[in-house]
Amino acid sequence: MVQIFHNNRCSKSRETLDILKEQGQQVEIVEYLKQAPTAAELKQLLQKLNMKPEQIVRKGEALYKEQFAGKTFSDEEWIDILISNPVLIERPIVVNGDKAVIGRPPENVLTIL
Repeated sequence: MVQIFHNNRCSKSRETLDILKEQGQQVEIVEYLKQAPTAAELKQLLQKLNMKPEQIVRKGEALYKEQFAGKTFSDEEWIDILISNPVLIERPIVVNGDKAVIGRPPENVLTIL
């Protein structure tokens, strides 16, 4: 089963979910804004993405610009920031087994199916 960290208000997230369904994938939807990932879950996700925490931060968000832009944080600090402020986590993230990809553009998801 494929897992998608999904925000229904995001067009890219909806488009990615549509692609998964068109490909006949069984999908587990994770509404990460309602239930933020734990530190362990986020670390596992980052490992599958092969990315550092700062690389999945939505730097266009007002919250980022107001509180975090121009500041330096360690990976652990970024993880704490992302858990406390899940709106800053890039979306959608799709996980298939030990691989994950950010669905921007949505077609990126095809690389891990």
